Amino acid sequence: QVQLVESGGGLVQAGGSLRLSCAASGRTFSSYVMGWFRQAPGKEREFVAAISWSTGSTRYADSVKGRFTISRDNAKNTVYLQMNSLNPEDTAVYYCAASQRRPGVPLLSSARPHYDYWGRGTQVTVSS
Repeated sequence: QVQLVESGGGLVQAGGSLRLSCAASGRTFSSYVMGWFRQAPGKEREFVAAISWSTGSTRYADSVKGRFTISRDNAKNTVYLQMNSLNPEDTAVYYCAASQRRPGVPLLSSARPHYDYWGRGTQVTVSS
């Protein structure tokens, strides 16, 4: 059974940093793309970043490019999201997700339906 467990959220002042972790278990993830999404109150869940577990290729939403960095540690089966220069607009629940590579699904997809497994999320609150 696949499990994705996020951690590292919290309260931080504007301009600060946080590092989120996503511990993955239950199968071999070498053929997966791992993604981070976020959902602010009253808004739809949106794509933040994605990384190919096998190649390390990455993709970012324009809103976080240059501030956030996604990475993975194969030995620990963990994906990270380093978030710098945070602002109040980054306040949201952050979710980790896993997408298995298959025909018809583009590499590093930003579309929620392409992700097969989801964590429960971790709250990030940025105060002004």
